[in-house]
Amino acid sequence: MGFFADLKTKRAAKKAQSVYELEMYEWDLENKALTSALDIFSGAAKGDEPDDNQLVQKAGELVLWSGTATFHEAGRTASRYVGSSQGFSIPIVAGIRYRVGATKGTLIPGDEVQIEKEAGLVKLTNQRLIFAGSANTCEWLFSKFLSAGSTHPVMIFSLPYQTERKQQDLVSHLKMAKPLPT
Repeated sequence: MGFFADLKTKRAAKKAQSVYELEMYEWDLENKALTSALDIFSGAAKGDEPDDNQLVQKAGELVLWSGTATFHEAGRTASRYVGSSQGFSIPIVAGIRYRVGATKGTLIPGDEVQIEKEAGLVKLTNQRLIFAGSANTCEWLFSKFLSAGSTHPVMIFSLPYQTERKQQDLVSHLKMAKPLPT
């Protein structure tokens, strides 16, 4: 083998090792999450309750998971006025003017965006999902959920709710032990 063939082989081996380590890291994260969930649900099936004094629980309710999250809610950017103005102003006294004329135009509402409201504590029970922040507190009953979804590696739970008109999201960032390779 020549110099360039050895170089290509070493690069390919290094890339394969990097891909392997990334896949192994992701698998390990999922394995830890699933093992934790299995322990929580197995304990809940046996009637074990985790020590949680921060939440007033309803009858038969068990806290399954606690963590931190960011609360997002649908909102709008600033509205703007598009139009024109005609007329003139008459000076009355020093610094005071009287405006004569007309304006015409329309108010254009801002774009809908997800706005980050605040960070807080999230609790998952067998009956509801609760977010408790310093200014916002929300609960979502599972009986009123339309759907929920999440993405990886940042867990974003989108919560369209039957009685709400606004889309609400909870974003829980996974704590990564090492940075992902680029």
